[in-house]
Amino acid sequence: MSESPRHAELSEQEEELVFASFDNHDAWRLGSLIANHAIASGFGVAIDIRRHNIVLFRCVLPGATSDQEEWIRRKSASVLRFEHSTALLSEQFSARGHSPLGGGWLAHEDYTLAGGSFPIRVRGAGVIGAITVSGLTSDEDHQMVVDGIRNYLKTVGA
Repeated sequence: MSESPRHAELSEQEEELVFASFDNHDAWRLGSLIANHAIASGFGVAIDIRRHNIVLFRCVLPGATSDQEEWIRRKSASVLRFEHSTALLSEQFSARGHSPLGGGWLAHEDYTLAGGSFPIRVRGAGVIGAITVSGLTSDEDHQMVVDGIRNYLKTVGA
């Protein structure tokens, strides 16, 4: 089975968006960058950055609902378990014609494949956490995270 253009694009994003290092200060600066973009765009989103299961940054903007807390928890759990973005996971499982959420493999209440969570991958260390946005469509949440990481990496020269 050949890779779809979308699958290739999502895989390339994960190869490209790798940090040289990542600490609490990076989480604050990156989270603030994403939050400022969301504010300027008038988006009511929630933003979460965590290393493993320790929350390093959390921001809930006006317009976000309590549902976003649940989406963030489930999206980040998926990234931390599979070490890929939820958008890429969704694409991979769709191509196979099945979902890990069906048939009892993964609990629907604990995981989701909705786009918007992306792995924090550190060169030489692998995946150490997840960056998650919730409040827009899956594709828009994903793109907000990708744009945020890309812009942040440009500012730190990584």
